[in-house]
Amino acid sequence: MLTMAIFLILLILLMIDVPIAVAIGLTAVIFFIGMDQGSFLSLLPQRMYFGTTGFTLLAIPFFILAGNLMNTGGTTTRIFRFANAVFGHFSGGLGQVSVVSSMIFSGMSGSAVADAAGLGSIQHRAMVDAGYEPAISAAIVAGASTIGPVIPPSIPFVLYGAITSVSVSQLFMAGFVPGVLMGVAMMIAIAFMAKPRGLPSRPWQGMDEVWVSFKAALFPLMAPVIIIGGITTGWFTPTEASVIASLYAMGLGFAYKDLKIKDLPNILFLSLKQATGLMFIIATANFFGWFTIFMKIPDALIMQLTSMGASGTGFMWIVIFVVLVLGCFLDGNAIFLITLPIFMKVCSLYGIDMVNFGVVMTLLIMIGNLTPPVGMCLFAVDSFARVGIWKLAAECMPYLLGILAVTILCAFVPEISLWLPRTVMGMR
Repeated sequence: MLTMAIFLILLILLMIDVPIAVAIGLTAVIFFIGMDQGSFLSLLPQRMYFGTTGFTLLAIPFFILAGNLMNTGGTTTRIFRFANAVFGHFSGGLGQVSVVSSMIFSGMSGSAVADAAGLGSIQHRAMVDAGYEPAISAAIVAGASTIGPVIPPSIPFVLYGAITSVSVSQLFMAGFVPGVLMGVAMMIAIAFMAKPRGLPSRPWQGMDEVWVSFKAALFPLMAPVIIIGGITTGWFTPTEASVIASLYAMGLGFAYKDLKIKDLPNILFLSLKQATGLMFIIATANFFGWFTIFMKIPDALIMQLTSMGASGTGFMWIVIFVVLVLGCFLDGNAIFLITLPIFMKVCSLYGIDMVNFGVVMTLLIMIGNLTPPVGMCLFAVDSFARVGIWKLAAECMPYLLGILAVTILCAFVPEISLWLPRTVMGMR
C-alpha cells in the first residue's frame, strides 16, 4: 500500500505538469514530512550531490555532445545517402533506408531523441518528397530512432551501469544483437506494409552510386568501429570513449566543412542544457532511491513476491507490465532511477542476470518513447513532422509491437543478449 501511495503521488504531480525532477524529489519530501521524519531532509543536498559524482556518468554529457556535433556536421547526410544507395530499391524503399541509417547512426550517438531530431528530420523530408504520407514517414522515423540507445554506445546503458555497478562495456556488447533484431523487425513490418500502404521504392542506382556514397560515408562509418573496438580491446573505457566520440565528430565536421567555429557555442550550449537537465533528474532521483530503501520498499516487495510463490518468470512479467505503464507517463531515464533501486534486490533473489536485465529495461523504455502522452521520440519527431502525437502513436503501432516481441524474447531467452559479451569479453 505504501508503494502504491508513493507512485500515486508521483503520477499526480506529473499529471499537473510538475517538472519530472521536481516531482521525483517532492514525492520523497512529502512522505518524509507526512511520516514525521522531516529531520532526514537534511540529507537531500548530500544525496543529490552524491548521485551525480560517479565517474561513469561523465560519459552522458559527452555522448550528448557527440550526437549534436554529428547532427550539425553533415555526418547524418552521408550515412543516409549510403544507406539509400544500398537499400533504396528494397520493398518499402526509403522506409528501409531510414531504419538502416538509424542502425548505423546509433553506433555513434547513443540517444533516441538525438537520432529522431537530427537524422530523423533528414529521413522524414526525403520520404515525404518521395511520396510517403507524412504520418507514415514520421512513424518510421520515430520507430527507427529507438534503436539508438540499444546498439552501442548507449546513454541508458551508461546510466544503468552507474546505478547498478554493472560493467558498461558488457552492457554495450549485450545490446548489439537485440538492437539489430529491432531493426530487422521494423524492416519486416515496412516490407509487409509497402504494397498495401503504397510505399514507393526507387530503381537500383548501380554499384557506382554505392561506391561513391560509401567513400563519402567511410569516416562516419568508422566511428562505431573505433568506439566499440576501443572499448572491447581495452584501449579506453566507455567514459573515455564518449570523449573520443565527441572529438571524432568534431573532426569530421571540420574536415567536411559542414561545421564552423561559429557553430560551436550554440552546440555546446544546447548540449549543456540537455546534460544538466538530465543530471538534475539523476540528482533528485538518487534521493528518491535512497528514500525507497529507507522505507524498506524493496524488502517489502521481496516478501510479497515470495509469499505469493512468484517465480523469476513471474517477476519478469511484472517488470514488463510496470515499466510499460510507467513509460506512458515518465521519461525513460526517470524510470531507471525510480525503479532500479527496487528491482535490483529482487533480481538477486531470483538469480536474474543484471546485464540481460539492463537490456530488457532499456528495450522497455524504448517502447515508452513511442507511447503517449509522454513519448519523448513522438515529441521530437512531431516537432518537425506536425502530424499530431496521437496519430503518430497509432502509426507507430507495428514498430512498437516489433520492439515488444524482441523485448519478450530477450527477457526469457537471455542468451540472445548475453552471447556476444560472453564470446568477445569472456563474460560468465
